[in-house]
Amino acid sequence: MDLHFGDSKPTDEERAAVDALLGPPESSWEGADRADADLRWARGGRAARDRRDLLLPGLHAINDRVGWISEGALGYLCRRLTVPPAEAYGVATFYAMFSVEPRPATVLHVCTDLACTAAGAPELCAGVEAGLGPGVHLERSPCLGLCERAPAALAIRAGDPARTAVSAPATVAGAVLAATAPDSAPEEPPAAAAVPQAGQEGLVLLRRVGVVDPASLDDYRAHGGYTALRRAFALGPAGVIREVTDSGLVGRGGAAFPTGRKWQATASQPDRPHHLVCNADESEPGTFKDRVLMEGDPYALVEAMTVAAYAIGAHRGFLYIRGEYPRATRRIQHAVDQARARGLLGDDVLGQGFAFDIEIRRGAGAYICGEETALFNSIEGYRGEPRSKPPFPVEKGLFGRPTVENNVETLVNVLPILTMGAPAYAATGTAGSTGPKLFCVSGSVARPGVYELPFGATLGELLRLAGVRDGLRAVLLGGAAGGFVRPDELGIPLTFEGTREAGTTLGSGVVMAFDGTVPLPRLLLRIAEFFRDESCGQCVPCRVGTVRQQEALHRIAERTGPGAADDIALLREVGRAMRDASICGLGQTAWNAVESAIDRLGAYR
Repeated sequence: MDLHFGDSKPTDEERAAVDALLGPPESSWEGADRADADLRWARGGRAARDRRDLLLPGLHAINDRVGWISEGALGYLCRRLTVPPAEAYGVATFYAMFSVEPRPATVLHVCTDLACTAAGAPELCAGVEAGLGPGVHLERSPCLGLCERAPAALAIRAGDPARTAVSAPATVAGAVLAATAPDSAPEEPPAAAAVPQAGQEGLVLLRRVGVVDPASLDDYRAHGGYTALRRAFALGPAGVIREVTDSGLVGRGGAAFPTGRKWQATASQPDRPHHLVCNADESEPGTFKDRVLMEGDPYALVEAMTVAAYAIGAHRGFLYIRGEYPRATRRIQHAVDQARARGLLGDDVLGQGFAFDIEIRRGAGAYICGEETALFNSIEGYRGEPRSKPPFPVEKGLFGRPTVENNVETLVNVLPILTMGAPAYAATGTAGSTGPKLFCVSGSVARPGVYELPFGATLGELLRLAGVRDGLRAVLLGGAAGGFVRPDELGIPLTFEGTREAGTTLGSGVVMAFDGTVPLPRLLLRIAEFFRDESCGQCVPCRVGTVRQQEALHRIAERTGPGAADDIALLREVGRAMRDASICGLGQTAWNAVESAIDRLGAYR
């Protein structure tokens, strides 16, 4: 390992931020101030390298305290972890929420993605920019996961502790207030405000949101909490996996892989230890259901992770949550702490002799980390770039060990499977798509939010619940990686098989409605810009293809260069190359929405 440390020194504040995470340095090599300093060799280097997974939390610690990551701070963190500074620099510059250049302590992130663009984000940015002083840095941000309250802004002020404030729906005055006086900004509405069905009979996944106090473990248990975990202990690990398999549950993140098969494949691996990873990095534009679950029913996720870990034989779980979700992070951290204090996490869960605990890791603004192997790299302290498969995560996942990765919605579905039984759960929905499904509805509707419906309901039924406005022009299913459908296609059943037969995709459950006031070329250009910015750059088809796609759409929008027909032909060629040759789903789906807009909506004709 080639370690080249520079001469830059950390400030006292930067050193304190790192030491608060890692503890005080024990040797001169690690940065301790000792008279007998000898830096010719490291002591305990192997132990330090084993802590490389603390690189991302260390970068957060510095960024949270100071607002940016200086060369001296990065070097000190690298010395503490025995990480080459060049590698750590590559990690720090990978994430949108970090900066290695000086900037003000307050950063105002204004969402410019699809729902917010349609709600006036460009005009909001212009107004905010004119009203902010020099002490605030304005960042035009990808989706903040607040689509039901578009347009949205998130202010983060560095310090000890860092402070955050949300303005959504944001006005110029509200966003400026959040940035300049975060402690004076109005409180966010409760999580139930994002659930128009809150309190209704018949809900399964959302039944506690708005009903229980999300901070109270006792309230959660009074409403059926930890019934599923007790049944899991009664069934045994194999019995739990059998119930999940018989229920027909498939992943809710978009891939729709059978959850029971994934759990069984991991549980049967002789290599130990096994790991569980909850993917709460929902960064798909238009997606916010996992945020609502974590804010409104956090103990359900803690219980569900415990059930999953018991089934696969994992004693350590990681919950990887979006850096743009400060309230959800606080709620989940509180739930984990309370569960640990009450014997529901730790060395002897519920007195059953099963040990399990959860570590929370924050992302820092990288859509690609929603891909499971990129997420593993991120946790391990590397750039969040996808790995080639095989080997698959069930064989070699996090830290090279067998790993189950599920998103929040998938895990929370396990609780009703165990409480109501697999046959009753499978009776909901359709034969190919069982159980309830959460849909994130935003855009040109009167009641945006998270909706729970059984699989098989039609797109039209969902939009009528949300109060679709007159003049509907198009609906985007699945987010930026999904596809557009026409207003005359609202009879499409919202199932994995139904959307496939209709030539589109259900994805993670994004439903964005757009009326005639929203210029379609502007949306398509924003989708292309999103994929260009979020490509990790590892493979040529995606790295180059997303740039060429954005350039062609820009030429069409500006009517410069060759005619639209030539650029559309180029788009098709580039899109096929990305779909066929990209390493991961980002490049493989980057052309989907543009293709559907051209072929189904007649864009650019």
